[in-house]
Amino acid sequence: MNSNTKPPRPRSPAQAPRQAPGRRPGSAPGHGPAARNAARPGERPAPPAAVKAPAQPLNEAELEHLQTLLDQVPAPLEPLDVSMLDGFLVGVLLQPKAVPAFQWTRHVLDSEEGRNPPERFDSRPLLALVKRRYQQLNQAIVDRQWFDPWVFEMQGEDEDEEAEPSEVVFPWVAGFALATELFPELMREDAADLLEPLAALFMHLDPDDLEDADDLLEEIESLEPPKDLEEAVEGLVSACLMLADVSRPQAKPAAPQRPPARRGPPPRGRY
Repeated sequence: MNSNTKPPRPRSPAQAPRQAPGRRPGSAPGHGPAARNAARPGERPAPPAAVKAPAQPLNEAELEHLQTLLDQVPAPLEPLDVSMLDGFLVGVLLQPKAVPAFQWTRHVLDSEEGRNPPERFDSRPLLALVKRRYQQLNQAIVDRQWFDPWVFEMQGEDEDEEAEPSEVVFPWVAGFALATELFPELMREDAADLLEPLAALFMHLDPDDLEDADDLLEEIESLEPPKDLEEAVEGLVSACLMLADVSRPQAKPAAPQRPPARRGPPPRGRY
């Protein structure tokens, strides 16, 4: 956004409702790794290089295990919960330049300060699950495909009533907002391009969390709140893919090349 707009200040987790291969330059044909690995007469050729499989989505049991691992992060660290984590990962992935893993993973374990956990705490199983979700979301964003945000239905103040859609998606949006605060490059893109998708996301936050964002607030006031959770979730995904077109634009296909102009008279043919 413009220089007068600050990323929204989200609540802390405690406050939130829960290149093709070829010959290398300088190597001659018949030499190098490819030649050394070529099968000799009578030998069976080497199998083709394995293609990296896409990350497998986390199943329900793994998702629950992830939340359990997050709950086990020792105090005084304040880890994200799974819904805030999901929005946070999307906010990281929508940055114009890739954020190194060592920078963003620290905030998974300690949301705002990014403090290191005690040496006795092994974060590897937790971060392995987080990185699988990161890879899955990244592929969806690259391909501009739908993804299912981790949002979970909850009861309203009255146990007999369901919570409002904005209440349900709030933790996810708060996690996204945290990423834009910690890594603000996305918010420095052209304000006009960001306005509509950001409004569709931040409409679920408290207006008091949006500082010096008059244009954004005005855009939010023009929006109708979602009728139900399905519409709210659809709005989250659509807004994120719109932001991807701004910060991570897809490469345009190369223009077709015209054939070279023919010189001399056209060839004779039979009539």
